Amino acid sequence: MQSTIHVTTDYEQVDAHAPSSTYYTTGLNAGGVIGRLKTYTGQRLNDSPIPPRKRRASHDDKSKAQKFLIDVQETQRILMEQEDTDGDYQITVNDLGPKSFSVGTADSGGYRKIDIRGTYMLSNLLQELALAKDYGRKHIVLDEARLNENPVDRLSRMIRHNFWQGLTRRIDADGLELICADTKNRSANHNPRIYIPHGEEAVFEYYKHVAETRKHLKLDVQLLPKNITPEYVKSINDRPGILALAMREKRNTLEGVPFVVPGGRFNEMYGWDSYFETLGLLTDDRVDLAHDMVDNFVYQIKHYGKILNANRSYYLSRSQPPFLTDMILRVYERESVSHPQDSKTWLRQVLKAAIKEYHTVWMASPRLDPKTQLSRFRPDGMGIPPETESSHFDHVIEPYAKKLGLPVVDYMNQYNKGDIKEPELDEYFLHDRAVRESGHDTTYRFEKVCANLATVDLNSLLYKYEIDIAHVIRTILNDDEGLVDYHGIKQCATDWEERARLRQERINKYLWNEEKSLYYDYDTVKEEQTKYETVTAFWTMWAGCASKEQATKMTQNSLQKFEVLGGLVSGTEDSRGVITLDRPNRQWDFPYGWAPHQIMAWQAFKNYEMQDVASRLAYRWLYTITKSFVDFNGVVPEKYDVVGLTHKVQVEYGNVGTDFKFVPREGFGWMNASYQIGLMIINTQMRRALGTCTSPDLFFERALKRQNMFNETQLRRRKSSEAAAKKFTRNGSVTAAVTRIGAESGIGGSNTTPMNYVELTEPLSPTFNDLTI
Repeated sequence: MQSTIHVTTDYEQVDAHAPSSTYYTTGLNAGGVIGRLKTYTGQRLNDSPIPPRKRRASHDDKSKAQKFLIDVQETQRILMEQEDTDGDYQITVNDLGPKSFSVGTADSGGYRKIDIRGTYMLSNLLQELALAKDYGRKHIVLDEARLNENPVDRLSRMIRHNFWQGLTRRIDADGLELICADTKNRSANHNPRIYIPHGEEAVFEYYKHVAETRKHLKLDVQLLPKNITPEYVKSINDRPGILALAMREKRNTLEGVPFVVPGGRFNEMYGWDSYFETLGLLTDDRVDLAHDMVDNFVYQIKHYGKILNANRSYYLSRSQPPFLTDMILRVYERESVSHPQDSKTWLRQVLKAAIKEYHTVWMASPRLDPKTQLSRFRPDGMGIPPETESSHFDHVIEPYAKKLGLPVVDYMNQYNKGDIKEPELDEYFLHDRAVRESGHDTTYRFEKVCANLATVDLNSLLYKYEIDIAHVIRTILNDDEGLVDYHGIKQCATDWEERARLRQERINKYLWNEEKSLYYDYDTVKEEQTKYETVTAFWTMWAGCASKEQATKMTQNSLQKFEVLGGLVSGTEDSRGVITLDRPNRQWDFPYGWAPHQIMAWQAFKNYEMQDVASRLAYRWLYTITKSFVDFNGVVPEKYDVVGLTHKVQVEYGNVGTDFKFVPREGFGWMNASYQIGLMIINTQMRRALGTCTSPDLFFERALKRQNMFNETQLRRRKSSEAAAKKFTRNGSVTAAVTRIGAESGIGGSNTTPMNYVELTEPLSPTFNDLTI
């Protein structure tokens, strides 16, 4: 007995690159379109609703775009058995299968077979099968163009149409079950719990009603006190829960205002993540959702006193790097075109919250240093941060526990209760909480000192607040229309301009190092600059507080310290120091690169009319993402080793966004944003090269030579750094794990100019052929 599948051809043609929600529900992939015939020794069934072909199309029309006829479940089963040799439900360069799989063409009714070859196309096939199953398809007609799609276009499309949706949450009756899930909850009680701000009676009653009517949720609804103290926050650490965010009326009830989460175990609204996610949303024309993100931040400032590290109860005492004014202005610029008056009204309201945050959080004790008048990450808090892994602080606690003859767990419990007093640990956790508030958790830059530092990044951001608020008052609101704070006090542009001028002077006095052409953090206790070289020094250019002369010096003398093959490293190798078993790597140190640092640097160099530098750095980062996307089944992780060019990093916390089956559903919030933003910065030629995974150093060779950044010294330093980085990565020695993409492969488009390619793991050579850039 033989079975065949026949496809009718009189259905609407669907764009081969349409979102899966369209592609698998319309046209040839609409339910019932694909008919099934049973064939018995060549005899036609009389009850068949679709006539068979007169003859098998053994010679398909080569002028037509190729389509494949696929049994979804069976194809997925065979494909996984053959190609997923390491059993991780993905097809990657590390799998040892033949990397060739036969599928039947649609024109031949599945009779004629064509081979799908290579990691990239096979992983795309696996992804498409999973997406088709999402929409209940048992059989599909699949365009070959969907498998050999330019990887740049494919990833950008997935971010726009799939990833943002996968990361969007709402806190209301329909969204509670998803948002309450918290893998960081170390308490014994994992029932969903929500904390409602004091004074939000209607919201409290709403959630009480939800708890009563949806008993299967086992929802615990708690009302927060008016004054939230560190003691109170510590007292509820064993009863963690989600913190309510903004709601709006809809059909005589309340609905949660949506927001985007980073992804993976970070299943709540984070502080600085949200800024970069908002930039990505605006790039993808998701203006309404970007607006909602701002509204949720305003709600946090109004009811919790600050933009929170994230909206979980154990984050109530901590904030994160402040980006609100720029976030507001980006949304306002998009909305003011179509709704100018409403946008101005909204602008006035949300800026009140930014002004409150500026004065009560960053320009008040304990974060404001009284002598320098610069700000620090220095949050309130008591005890051990509860959101960490249970063993995270064992190495810190163990010496103190041994002195008292106690097990580590018992010592931690007694210390958290206050039964054991230990000033040294109090100091340690003060700095640890500050590191978490900084967003850079963790790094040797901040180890045991963070709360004392007037950092270059924080004070650059606050300078931007001052400049932004002055700009709104003077330019957008034209002074006479006025802007008042929550106390009704009128704000003057000259006051905010003066604050910015004074901060700029202090930044230059305490943070700028003329000899080294770089900004450094300032230790307000030791009253001296630190020695750690951080890429956030370029945030002064993002904020506009660096002079043109300072920006030029940093670019000429210091950029090369941070620029590596795959983008910008967080800090220099020398600053990090020697790594040993007793002194392990930290994820915000060399050799790791992070999306927010890249995005900030691109804008920084654009601000000072250095578009060539911005686009080069953007290309490096996009190459890192694209290469990983191609080689590893569409992965878009939280971070990269940008020296060794791998996402398989052996470092604290692992790498969020890598653990998925068949198809990535979310990517990672600010990584998604960085890709979409970066594509707006590079030019057409760069985008074509990116689609064929052309090595950045090869692409920019001549430009780098002109800038003396491609000499023998730099090459030796790069090679040494790569070797050191690979020593601490899991797949650094896998030299065979390389995918090459050329124009002849059909990936990236036929118009791509053929080029030579350098393998990821191949050491750079100064004998590359010159390329005209």
